[in-house]
Amino acid sequence: MDVEHRQLVQLLPLLPLLAELGRTEHITETAELLGLPQSTVSRSIARASAIVGTELLIRDGRGVRLTPAAKALMPHIEAALAEFQTGLDSVRHESEVVRGRIAVSFQHTFGEAMLPLLISAFRSRHPQTAFDLSQGARDGCLAELAAGSADVALTAPVATPSKRIGSAALYREPLRLVVHHRHALAGRRRAKVAEIRHEPFVAMGSGYGMRSLTDALFREAGFRPRIAFESQDSHTVRGLVSAGLGVSILPPGGSAPGRAAQNSHHPSPGTEADDGGPGWVEIPLDSVLAFREIGLAWREPVSRNAVADAESDPVRLFREFVLRDGPALLAGFVRERSAG
Repeated sequence: MDVEHRQLVQLLPLLPLLAELGRTEHITETAELLGLPQSTVSRSIARASAIVGTELLIRDGRGVRLTPAAKALMPHIEAALAEFQTGLDSVRHESEVVRGRIAVSFQHTFGEAMLPLLISAFRSRHPQTAFDLSQGARDGCLAELAAGSADVALTAPVATPSKRIGSAALYREPLRLVVHHRHALAGRRRAKVAEIRHEPFVAMGSGYGMRSLTDALFREAGFRPRIAFESQDSHTVRGLVSAGLGVSILPPGGSAPGRAAQNSHHPSPGTEADDGGPGWVEIPLDSVLAFREIGLAWREPVSRNAVADAESDPVRLFREFVLRDGPALLAGFVRERSAG
């Protein structure tokens, strides 16, 4: 190590003190700001002057002032410290960046708004995170989770917790009777499940969360529905109802272009719904079971070591985010879908 390099190494630890002294030009104030004894500051200045090879301070009455040499050095000291701070901030930010892929399995009805809302909010904090999405029936979502091809699953009803699977409820939304806008029940403010006993019913397929919920509603009402169609997609169910091919029970559909008479007992004049064309109406149901509860499910760590290894795991962070912030984020979403 040459002499100049050795002197630079000796001087570097003193740069923050010199920078503060340059701002205050007062030894006592500098000592207080840095939390150091005044004698330590004085010795450090003397040492820095010896390394530089010239005096850096001049006594001026009860205070001190910088020498021309010190004033010439100050911009370079400030620049060096600022550059180092920039590098330090970059390293800290890099260590906090969450990377990796999160595999989410979810039921079809969550893909239109609810899941994108959660992902958008999470990626606003962790933009480097990627997602692999798989949608399907509730049974299929939970099977993917158990098999390890999904990290988390969004389902309704909420998955039953076990030693291997953890779960928690996020929110609930009402279920509604969906009928053609010219149906006899279309003008009603509320309806009972028993009133569609003899109606052709458009059902979700076996294994879907909505199918288990509607089956429970029919058991409560004391009859089995006359199933006219089974579908794997709620949009298709609404399309069949809109064509007058049956009635159904679904979560609120919200509002979207092309959905004539939706959530309305009185279609607007001039719409397709007025002349008997496609359109549907959603009617609140009189039943304590007329809701679905949406929840998050995940695989539980198999060992304590697995828990420790997951401290920087993006899956864990996403799960904690959804459980902590998801209910509040989704509150407005539920109100909007349930309005009308």
